[in-house]
Amino acid sequence: MKYANLGRSGLKVSRLCLGTMNFGPSTEEKEAFKIMDAAVDAGVNFFDTANVYGGTPHRGWTEEIIGRWFAQGGGRREKVVLATKVYGGMGDPNEDPNGGAGLSAYKIRRHLEDSLRRLQTDHIELYQMHHVDRSVSWSELWNAFDIPLKQGKIGYVGSSNFAGRDLVKAQYEAKDHRLLGLVSEQHKYSLLCRLPELEVLPAAEELGIGVIPWSPLDGGLLGGNWNPQPGSRTAKQSERQEKLRPQLERFTALCKEFGESEANVALAWTLAHPAVTAPIIGPRTLQQFEDTLRVVELELSEDTLKALNEIFPGPGGEAPKAYAW
Repeated sequence: MKYANLGRSGLKVSRLCLGTMNFGPSTEEKEAFKIMDAAVDAGVNFFDTANVYGGTPHRGWTEEIIGRWFAQGGGRREKVVLATKVYGGMGDPNEDPNGGAGLSAYKIRRHLEDSLRRLQTDHIELYQMHHVDRSVSWSELWNAFDIPLKQGKIGYVGSSNFAGRDLVKAQYEAKDHRLLGLVSEQHKYSLLCRLPELEVLPAAEELGIGVIPWSPLDGGLLGGNWNPQPGSRTAKQSERQEKLRPQLERFTALCKEFGESEANVALAWTLAHPAVTAPIIGPRTLQQFEDTLRVVELELSEDTLKALNEIFPGPGGEAPKAYAW
């Protein structure tokens, strides 16, 4: 396994991040335990989850599974750089009218304590805002995060789904509060979603914020899973899939020529961007996880990168050069 610093922090994480969203709803606990054991054995030390994972009516289910895995001991907790998130509503009527989606000092305090309980740990290395909430001031947010930072309950603060302007604002306000600020931004980024190249990725790189791409395979479309059984996708998904079919067929042909799976090529492509620390992989099975490990050793040639760019054109570069004279 290879490692990199998470943004401008001193924390080193594996260049693959184990996503756990499938644990519970799609992957039973026993299989999830096998995947996490295999991840640690392979040197993957970066695990990502969220308090809402598990879905309705069992929000928190995924954190509970991870907590029971930690409880087995054997150094499991000590070997993991743990990341979770706060923002979504947890369906607790006792929180009304503050129980909906959003951020506040009230929510951050309560939901952090609940995550720690479910995860059976006393600290979380990376606590991430799952979405931006522009109705809350940064003074409130940084004061709310400063308390658990000083208590040692969290080590670093990260964001997810932030725009470039939100990253800049967060860092500006953090400096005013004499805080390190954000060390990471978890963002949707893939060959099929290159819009972040306009603003988010350049801003993150300049600010020293490590980017953690989520859905780097776009729900499996970039993993060769673009010809599923009839009825397995919604009409909207099927329409998009048919629209993308010519590109995906060219992509499959290129990967065969290269001698690698579509999933590994797509993941290696995200790793090639200098702003990216680690893409999130979300295996449903142990076999899927094991098939992904070689990605960190996979280097794409300039010719391959050029061919991928022709199949999946980006926005044309960074802003404003992509659209201005």
